[in-house]
Order: sequence, then structure tokens, then C-alpha cells
Amino acid sequence: MKTKNTTKVRGDGGGDSGTQEVDTFMAGLDHPLKNEIVEVRRIISGVSPAIQEGVKWNAPSFRTTEFFATIHLRARDKIQIVFHLGAKARDDVQSMAISDPCSLIKWLAKDRCLVTVGDVVANKAALVAIVRQWIAYV
Repeated sequence: MKTKNTTKVRGDGGGDSGTQEVDTFMAGLDHPLKNEIVEVRRIISGVSPAIQEGVKWNAPSFRTTEFFATIHLRARDKIQIVFHLGAKARDDVQSMAISDPCSLIKWLAKDRCLVTVGDVVANKAALVAIVRQWIAYV
């Protein structure tokens, strides 16, 4: 499915254009794990009131001051989320200390990783912990 690649998010005035945009995107999404993606959206958005949603890179994405996580929709058999510090790799990042006792993280670079959630319900607490730690770096 083709959708516009946009970056609208909820504004500080309490608007919900980002959530509406993602809702519209999700309504047209044909994905075998759509229900799990909806749950991941709910989990990530619930971690902090500072987290907003938008469609970025043709996928549901999350931001505080900038985008930090994007659901990897190409994976059709598991839920994966790319955590990053924006669109471009950052050379100023020395290391990121993210506790990962459930071994969900695969580091792709110093400033980005791929989190494979597997069972969303069973790994909810681990995902919440990763998001909380990650947004401290954004």
C-alpha cells in the first residue's frame, strides 16, 4: 500500500493530527500482524505524554523533540521497531547505555538499533523500559 510520507504530529495545543494521520494509515494497512502493531502503538504512546505519533518513512513513527522510533513494516512474521536519533546517523554519539535483560535489542550502529518484540504482551514491560531509556537520549 502506498501512502504519503509525511511528518505531521500532535501539536503542543493538544491536537491529535498525528494520531489521526496514523489511524488513517493503519486503516489502509494490509499486514498480518496489524493487531500487534496497534498494541505496540498503544504501548509506546503510553510511555510518556511527550511522545507523539506521525507517519514517517511510510510507517507509524514516534517522536518527542524529534523522531526516535519507527515500526519496521517489512517484517511480516515478527514485530520490529527501529530506534534511532533522527533520520541521519549522528557522529556525536559515543555510546548509549540501554538495559536489555530480555535481549530484544540488536545494535545497528552507535545511535540506532532494531528491537524485535516477539510476543507483544509478554514483552510489554521490556518494551516500555527500552522506550523510557531511549527517549532520555533524544
